[in-house]
Amino acid sequence: MSESDRLPPTTMSRTLDLRAFPPEHFINRELSLLQFQRRVLAQAADPAVPLLERLRFLCIVSSNLDEFFEIRVAGIKEHLRLGTLSAGDDGTLPGDLLEKVSREVHRLIADQYDLLNDDILPALRHQGIAFLRRIQWSEAQREWIHNYFVTQVKPVLTPIGLDPAHPFPRVLNKSLNFAVELEGRDAFGRDCDAAIVQAPRALPRVIRLPRDIAGIDYGFVFLSSVLHQHVDELFTGMQVLGCYQFRVTRNSDLFVDEEEVKDLRATLKGELQQRRFGDAVRLEVADNCSTAMSEFLLQHFDLMHSDLYRTPGIVNLVRLIEVPDWVDRPDLKYPPFRPGLPRALSQGSDVFAAIRRQDILLHHPFQQFAPVIELLEAAADDPQVLAIRMTVYRTGTDSVLMEHLARAARNGKEVTVVVELMARFDEEANISWANRLEEVGAHVVYGVFGYKTHAKLLIVVRREDQGLRRYVHLGTGNYHPRTTRFYTDFGLLTANEEIGEDVAEIFKQITGLGRAATLRHLWQAPFALHANVVAAIEAEAAEARQGRKSRIIAKMNALLEPETIEALYAASQAGVEIDLVVRGPCALRPGVPGLSESIRVRSIVGRFLEHHRIFYFHAAGSEKIYLSSADWMGRNFFRRIEVAFPVLDPKLKRRVMKEGLRPYLVDNCQSWEMLANGTYRRRTPRGRQRSAQTLILQELAGQG
Repeated sequence: MSESDRLPPTTMSRTLDLRAFPPEHFINRELSLLQFQRRVLAQAADPAVPLLERLRFLCIVSSNLDEFFEIRVAGIKEHLRLGTLSAGDDGTLPGDLLEKVSREVHRLIADQYDLLNDDILPALRHQGIAFLRRIQWSEAQREWIHNYFVTQVKPVLTPIGLDPAHPFPRVLNKSLNFAVELEGRDAFGRDCDAAIVQAPRALPRVIRLPRDIAGIDYGFVFLSSVLHQHVDELFTGMQVLGCYQFRVTRNSDLFVDEEEVKDLRATLKGELQQRRFGDAVRLEVADNCSTAMSEFLLQHFDLMHSDLYRTPGIVNLVRLIEVPDWVDRPDLKYPPFRPGLPRALSQGSDVFAAIRRQDILLHHPFQQFAPVIELLEAAADDPQVLAIRMTVYRTGTDSVLMEHLARAARNGKEVTVVVELMARFDEEANISWANRLEEVGAHVVYGVFGYKTHAKLLIVVRREDQGLRRYVHLGTGNYHPRTTRFYTDFGLLTANEEIGEDVAEIFKQITGLGRAATLRHLWQAPFALHANVVAAIEAEAAEARQGRKSRIIAKMNALLEPETIEALYAASQAGVEIDLVVRGPCALRPGVPGLSESIRVRSIVGRFLEHHRIFYFHAAGSEKIYLSSADWMGRNFFRRIEVAFPVLDPKLKRRVMKEGLRPYLVDNCQSWEMLANGTYRRRTPRGRQRSAQTLILQELAGQG
């Protein structure tokens, strides 16, 4: 990068003029996110998708909605509680937004259960995979299920009658519970008309019957059906008038006051215990729940009628997500594949020598994540390796990478791990790894308070004949071996000296003190990433105004930051051709006459979760390509430590275009085109079918 390409670091806070942009320029974030759930649900409805995968997509919608309520809806409700009257970028006030969200989610859930009950479950039954309802049980099934209830379920249940001595029990976030309506007197002569039965989390929600009992290959019953059938055995001598499943979703966002915290790890441990009992934001009940009981539950949890969701089936579809893994029917699943390996990393090759020879690009899940693991494994045992530094955002509870880091520390290497304790829903796992790494002598730091460390960085310092050399891995996705099998991400292995210096500088900023330095190649948030992205967009606009060729292609998970969107609008008005591949929420309105006529927005939803971020700028013919951990969102630009790193090798540039961008622009199977009103239209093949993910699989992977 030339000196003129380097932009000075901005201050830690935003100093740009935050003028109010016209609200009609923007789509609401929450409503756009619900549009994404619509696209996921369409995968479940698509008969071209294998049947068990359709069930999985249906469950993913429920899992996504859980998080949507735990974080996004909880945030809206918090604004209302605090009396916030400010509107979002699109001009929608919190109260109006909550109403719109409620209406859309009610429609979405109704469509979801219609699809489950009328299409997917009958199709599964036709294939010998059935979820047996109580009215369908044979005598042999009833006997087996009753025995299961008596031996496995009843001993761990604690029914709680509601009276002055037994107040309403604390209900865990997203746990399965039953509200029971009763009539009669108990052993002590007390009148009791209601009780709560909580299903312990140790109990499986889906139970497989033996084949000879089920009469089919795969026969399942729900725990809710088992308990409903035998609930009277929990209330001897009383009449059960009704038994209703219910589930409460709670605010799960963590708030830590920077001025009050002395020990972030200790504070988070306390907060995690409370997360399960945050304020209620949603109540789900079975559709047979009486009006009186649903009113009672709403009142207890301090919720409105719009927060009530009646479901014609089990109230937690997420529990079905493991069923496809239990069923051995390859014909009803995506065909297996064997991730490929770059030629530069032939089996048994020296990973350090391979990286010295050339930069290596890894494309997951189409190519193996193993080279990253092998680099860390080799570094842990190599006597020439002096130091290892790594960022950890999400890595899972069982991580071979973390084990290698621990072994490296035991072997006397200087191991520094930046663990992001505030990685949402991974806080507990990260605290556990921080403890284990400290026990073996690794240096564990928690980044910079107030700025999540979201960058994916690994650096190995090795003593060689020519002196010390840095080996670096930079990625667009997490160091999580399991998600690398399902998320599309790029990773770069390099021994480039200048990139190594940039990465070392970032680690120095995070672990120590001092002013931010200007980096040679990397664009870093919260200092220069936003300024560099906007500058690159504006440079394309300047080229277009001069009548020269200009082009922007960008792929990301979300596009929400207003100033970036306004820069894209200005570039479009200057004549820049702009293609955006945005998987999830997008606040930009494409194709608006006079505003964004040359901007096209696509969303790809398929077998794999689209996750890599790629930024392409024509740049007067130099064709700059950056890969990044950051979406174009305010939080990524200003409240996180992120990096965008250039692809410098011309061959690898061509690979990124061939594998990461061009296939997505011609996809006509899993591509959705965004309309100016924020809705999406699915592309339909005309002539040859082209699926980006399938094309890349064929190019890089082998048959499983």
